Amino acid sequence: MPPTGCGSGRDELKTQIQALIESNQVVVFSKSYCPFCVKVKDLFKELNVPVHAVELDLIDEGSNFQDILLEITGQKTVPNVFVNKTHVGGCDKTLQAHKDGMLQKLLDGPNETYEYDLIVIGGGSGGLACSKAAATLGKKVLVLDYVVPTPKGTTWGLGGTCVNVGCIPKKLMHQAALLGTALKDSRNFGWEYEEKVKHNWQTMVESISNYIGSLNWGYRVDLRDKNVTYMNSYAEFVGPHKIKATNKRGKETFHTAATFVLATGERPRYLGIPGDKEYCITSDDLFSLPYCPGKTLVIGASYVALECAGFLAGIGLDVTVMVRSILLRGFDQEMAERAGTYMEDHGVKFIRKFVPTKVRIEQLEEGIPGKLKVTAESTESGEMIEGEYNTVLIAVGRDACTGKIGLDKVGVEINKKNGKVPVNDEEQTNVPYIYAIGDILEGKWELTPVAIQAGKLLARRLFDGSSLKCDYINVPTTVFTPLEYGCCGLAEEKAIELYGAENIEVYHSLFWPLECTVPSRDNNKCYSKIVCNKLDNERVVGFHYLGPNAGEVTQGFGVAMKCGLTKELLDNTTGIHPTCAEMGSLLQGHKSGAIAIVDILLNRGLPEQERRPQPGHNCIKISMKKRLPWIQRSEVIREGRENHESEKRLKEVHRPQELKRLNQISVSSKKNREKKAEADLFDKDSARGLLLLKRHQFRLSVLSKRRYVLLKIKINTPDIILPTAFEEWLLMDRFTNHRGVSRQSSTQP
Repeated sequence: MPPTGCGSGRDELKTQIQALIESNQVVVFSKSYCPFCVKVKDLFKELNVPVHAVELDLIDEGSNFQDILLEITGQKTVPNVFVNKTHVGGCDKTLQAHKDGMLQKLLDGPNETYEYDLIVIGGGSGGLACSKAAATLGKKVLVLDYVVPTPKGTTWGLGGTCVNVGCIPKKLMHQAALLGTALKDSRNFGWEYEEKVKHNWQTMVESISNYIGSLNWGYRVDLRDKNVTYMNSYAEFVGPHKIKATNKRGKETFHTAATFVLATGERPRYLGIPGDKEYCITSDDLFSLPYCPGKTLVIGASYVALECAGFLAGIGLDVTVMVRSILLRGFDQEMAERAGTYMEDHGVKFIRKFVPTKVRIEQLEEGIPGKLKVTAESTESGEMIEGEYNTVLIAVGRDACTGKIGLDKVGVEINKKNGKVPVNDEEQTNVPYIYAIGDILEGKWELTPVAIQAGKLLARRLFDGSSLKCDYINVPTTVFTPLEYGCCGLAEEKAIELYGAENIEVYHSLFWPLECTVPSRDNNKCYSKIVCNKLDNERVVGFHYLGPNAGEVTQGFGVAMKCGLTKELLDNTTGIHPTCAEMGSLLQGHKSGAIAIVDILLNRGLPEQERRPQPGHNCIKISMKKRLPWIQRSEVIREGRENHESEKRLKEVHRPQELKRLNQISVSSKKNREKKAEADLFDKDSARGLLLLKRHQFRLSVLSKRRYVLLKIKINTPDIILPTAFEEWLLMDRFTNHRGVSRQSSTQP
């Protein structure tokens, strides 16, 4: 319906509308009851942009306004949005323009100029990578980096956490611990030395600090060479596209940019209990600590906690780890427990299910460190314990450094609990001109290489027309515990959650690295497994490795998984012998399917020359008519040292009704008379056995006063028959300790 009234009245309304559009940055013609209008107005409110809203249902000429707007824009509906005299459209088009960044460009206006094309807040690995990539593309870039001192006063130079108080010093101190182990092994390889070998903490810290100092200087030179402006100042947003920079002397300067990248990283979280900041240290302090920490309590079970505990114990210190719940949350829990068990076996003490409630100085000895008294409470029973330590290291997690940089002033949303920043798949925050990378991202990997990759790709998308995004899937990583843990892809628990237990297959094995055989240590402590998706041609969705040089091994598998690695491809890959990495192509042990369980007691204390399949050596022989195709593997999965421990573990494995038949050597199934089994035991006087036939499995249990071993044999048919003519000797040193095929790099050709 055309506007009513005379032509002059219509012209006046049109002039009035045009005046509103020209005199306001944002005009929204809306109706007060319209939910889409409310959504658009809320968007501008989040962006801290003032809006002139004309509620057409609340003014007398509302319908005439709408008719003239239809004539001007061709749009019948509300909201009808104008930004800087430009018609944007309705709700959907406005939201899409916001998502694409076009809305922000309209808000900035055609004549808006900024001091910089890009300002990066944070001089860590990700921030430096992004700034240098942008500068290489000809953009004017400013990097601001400032380290707030720890409660102990520790600070550091340019480069972020990884270089100064993270990956680099951690790996070097881990190497110091490995060298200690190598020294012990060297005697078995013929090295002779008379003097007592000891470790000097101050020498190690000084050497590592000198190297890190050279890296700090190198980063500054690199920024200068690429024409990136660097300021050692604390950055804080004061308005759209504008920040305040405050240096250590308190001098303030103000700077503007078209685009901002947040790369502020994280800092260690404290406990919030009496004495934590006064007397405890974190990883921010440890690597430059001027004195040996002595007897140390590590609070936490994160990868930082276990890595620090590992290398401190490796250089000979008394170390205890206090764990609230589980080790390495977010990682595969079987691997985490194996890594923890290895640490316990090598001297690290664990206090499980306890949390500290109070830390205080009990006595300060001459010099440093002093002595701290720690009170802790059980998370289960409420029991209280106390302990005395020279140093308490807190490693219970990290919080993003986003709370005090003025993000609220520009409307950037953050997770208020941990400071993390939600972003889309292009690292863009809810404010279009502000991006975020690195450890501060919500739900992303907290890894240096991920931040570097994300920073480079972001700069190329912003300034070079690239469309390539950072891939956060199948990211390889390594935890540098004493026995290193490398992984890529899904944990076994996560794979089960995503695909269902019936749709995954796990292949795994223990192994003994060749270099550990001569010093006779860590036999079958190393472990590797792959998690495969049956629904996708057994594609490898998870790789896990516990052993030496885990980072070097895992990196190669990470590339293969990017290329769609399957179990078949892995099987058809020739391994490099003798290496630990070849385990990837030798994994055959399953965790699923119909299985037969054989519990065997063997004496591993026999001399090597006596470990032969001869009567009287307390080994077990299974006699079979012929080698049948359903026998796929033999794998030891559990062992004990004494008879009482064996009985206890056997009760955990078998049901009570099965234990009643413990003295039987062979049993025929009454329901399935065609199924037979026979087992012959040597040294019968010292062993008792149980054989049960089931529909899809059989179990043989043997107890003696010697050593206890739990063995699994894979089968692939429901019809299990064990006739008597083929003899296969099952000797403990012929297979692994856990559901895998025998892997001894010292003896295999």
